[in-house]
Amino acid sequence: MQVVKVDIDTAAPAHPEASILIIYTGGTVGMVYDEENQHLVPFNFSQIIDKVPELRQFNFLLTVVSLEPAIDSSNVSIQDWLMLARLIEENYEAYDGFVILHGTDTMAYSASALSYLLENLQKPVIFTGAQVPIGMIRTDARENLITALQIAATKVNGKSRVPEVCVYFHNLLLRGNRAKKVESSHFDAFKSENYPPLAEAGITIDYTPETILSHPEQPFRVHHQLDEHVAILKLFPGITPQVVKSMLQAPGVKGVVLETYGSGNAPTVTWFLELLQEAIASGVYVLNVSQCDEGRVDQGRYETSKYLLNMGVIGGADITTEAAVTKLMYVLGLNLPAQQTRCMLESNLRGEITL
Repeated sequence: MQVVKVDIDTAAPAHPEASILIIYTGGTVGMVYDEENQHLVPFNFSQIIDKVPELRQFNFLLTVVSLEPAIDSSNVSIQDWLMLARLIEENYEAYDGFVILHGTDTMAYSASALSYLLENLQKPVIFTGAQVPIGMIRTDARENLITALQIAATKVNGKSRVPEVCVYFHNLLLRGNRAKKVESSHFDAFKSENYPPLAEAGITIDYTPETILSHPEQPFRVHHQLDEHVAILKLFPGITPQVVKSMLQAPGVKGVVLETYGSGNAPTVTWFLELLQEAIASGVYVLNVSQCDEGRVDQGRYETSKYLLNMGVIGGADITTEAAVTKLMYVLGLNLPAQQTRCMLESNLRGEITL
């Protein structure tokens, strides 16, 4: 993986309002149509002013870091997340904010992972992208990029307006670990069903202060370890013992996100409960997440979830699957004692759950 750095001349004056680092990882947002070969090709970000001339109106200093080769977001990996965290760590003092251009398919996973890796964050890290390439006439890339940059640069009393990892898409600024991709063919690709938007962009950008994280004034810390030994087990009527066993007893598995029904309900048949009990007894952490887009896990509310509570399944509250699996990766990567690990999985670490 090669990192190419390009300074963008926006004709900003000598005293810019903010300096922003744009990190282009790949995805639709950075594609243009090649007329000669009749297909989409990666965009050269040194020419971004030609595609987005509105950037000349910003009183910002912009720098683009472009990853080569670009990553299709379907191929994004733990190593890519750790690399992004290192890039932000290395450039943290030099910039007021960061905008990460990313493919939409796994953007919610990446934003969730970065939210855990970047502890005591005091600056904006805004993920954005596009449903239509920047080189097309009806692209949403320009508006998403322009507004993400404006949000990343906004300060109040000298401090960043939104000091957390976010997703900005189609007029909505969402907490990164609350976002979920819900559309593949419309511009409003992301929603946050269990937490309100941090801001809405119309004629003005209207922030909702009470929804934005307020971090303690502690030193910024970047974590460099995620544990990949996790799995997602989605329940469905007719699921067999063989399928459940293959997931819970997969070689090396340490944590499982259990996608249950409704408010955390699961089958009460003996074989299922015994397999769960055996997995937990062997040291596997099971995190209960609802399959519903809205609502929360409330273990014990019904008899069908009381069994899970009693055997030690961890309730995930209103966490998304994307935030749950990356939370497991992060917490397991800390290599803490069992009780402390459980406590962290139950805790609200970066605003990912409502307790």
